[in-house]
Amino acid sequence: MLDVFVVAGYAIAARHLVDTTVTGPASVAGLVALGVAVAFALTMVTRDMLFNLVGTVADRVGRLELNPRLHVAIAGIDGLEHLERQEYLDRVTVLRGAAGSLMRGCWGVVATVCGIGKLVVTVSLLGSVSPWMLALLAFAFAPILADARGQAAVARAEVRSAEDYRLQQDLFDLQVRPASGKELRLYGNGDRVARAQAEAWDHAVSQRVRARLAAGAWRFAGWAVFTLAFTGALALVVRQVEAGAGTIGQLVLTVTIAATLQQSAQAVVTTATDTAGVRRYVEPYLWLQDYVAEQRQEPAGTTPMPSRLDAGVAVEGVTYTYPGTTTPAVRHVDATFPAGTVTAIVGEYGSGKSTLVKLLCRFYRPGAGRVTVDGQDIAGIAMAGYRQGIAATFQDFGRFAVDYRTGVAVGDLPAFDDDDRVGSAIEAADAAGVVAALPDGVRTQLGKDLGGVELSEGQWQRTALARSSMRDAPVILVLDEPTASLDALSEQVVFERYASRSRRLASQNGAVTVIVSHRFSTVSTADQILVMHDGEIVERGTHTELIRLGGRYAEMFELQARGYENKEKKK
Repeated sequence: MLDVFVVAGYAIAARHLVDTTVTGPASVAGLVALGVAVAFALTMVTRDMLFNLVGTVADRVGRLELNPRLHVAIAGIDGLEHLERQEYLDRVTVLRGAAGSLMRGCWGVVATVCGIGKLVVTVSLLGSVSPWMLALLAFAFAPILADARGQAAVARAEVRSAEDYRLQQDLFDLQVRPASGKELRLYGNGDRVARAQAEAWDHAVSQRVRARLAAGAWRFAGWAVFTLAFTGALALVVRQVEAGAGTIGQLVLTVTIAATLQQSAQAVVTTATDTAGVRRYVEPYLWLQDYVAEQRQEPAGTTPMPSRLDAGVAVEGVTYTYPGTTTPAVRHVDATFPAGTVTAIVGEYGSGKSTLVKLLCRFYRPGAGRVTVDGQDIAGIAMAGYRQGIAATFQDFGRFAVDYRTGVAVGDLPAFDDDDRVGSAIEAADAAGVVAALPDGVRTQLGKDLGGVELSEGQWQRTALARSSMRDAPVILVLDEPTASLDALSEQVVFERYASRSRRLASQNGAVTVIVSHRFSTVSTADQILVMHDGEIVERGTHTELIRLGGRYAEMFELQARGYENKEKKK
């Protein structure tokens, strides 16, 4: 606000300085000169203050307030559908690291308003010299309007090119990660991936460059209009002074204000440009805010999750289609998981096994049908309580870069500080040997990126199994390919321990155990086996019943058994 008026004060003081120097006493001229110096000093100070305040406020509020708030809002979404939606991923790509820019854009709105106020004050002074000078204010807005149009095109290009930008980033990561780097070097595909990355980068950048070139053309046109008007206004005032219609001081005021007007207009345009440029972050941010609000408007369940099952879990006519696809991943699925039983789900890759498990865990909302627990639709059960009643290990398990103990203990936050519970979970997952091999035991930092120890795939899987063993009284136990990265001997040990746990939970609270596995030796003892194909359950029964049926299950079992026999013969 101070900066709006100090420039006008500086120009008025300069006019009086010239006029008093020509016609007034030296003492008055000296005082006016002092006023000019003070006004100039205030101008410099306010500009430095503005620069420092913008940096401090934008970074503190953006990085320490806005970023965490956004992350918490996204993490608070109950399901996983948004992580597979193209429009969500595009906007997250644009927003990554943009919190400071968002806040600078908010500050830019204030700065733009004040800058316009400065333009009004300075043009009003010009109007005191000649009413024709007021027309400069209208021309001063030409660059602003032109640039706003250009920045709108830039914002649209940012979102359109987000998918290509994300693709090139993934291809870049393929080249620098150890796991994929081995195969790229072994098969000689490094150059091919590098070219694909370069093509994706070029495609993303070319869209953004074209938009920026168009924005530059609009900016040039706007400034050309203002420059012509500015030159004409100066010529008009010079002619008035030559004709004796004004004083030398008015000429100095006009030149000073006109020069300031140009600088003020340029500052307003720059600020407005930066603010308009933030539109490419504002739209994705507001979209995410609306999406989170929309998700939270879904009716929230209030019924408590039962601590003991009497009937069990049922899937009734469930169909689900992933976002961005048209073919259902599961269709018209009906299945019961009686209390106290173990159900195995088998089928080829892509048959819908993991999707069904995720629906049981309430990561997705069925497009049709429902899932019930003891006859209660899980949509009516309070989410926190429902999730607390589940223990699960997934084939795409998490690799948390924390110390080993924390990586296990987060499986049950209420028992986070219970060392005995953590030790029992590690033992249940047959992970004691993993801990013994770590340099600092359970306090060993994991994750090479943070200077810690990098575990093997099997060790990471044992850690995930230990994490799922933290909850001691779940009513639903889910094992989605829990031993895919373990050798046959380790797999047998783990499944024997989980079988014992399932029996304990079944007698304790009627818990339901659901196992997804490709290894038929681990599912043959299940109380029932569901065979999935193309998103549907095509066979169901016990191992003996399905073998006797001679259908898909029997065929897959025979093929796997024959494979093991051939291996034994080769030995």
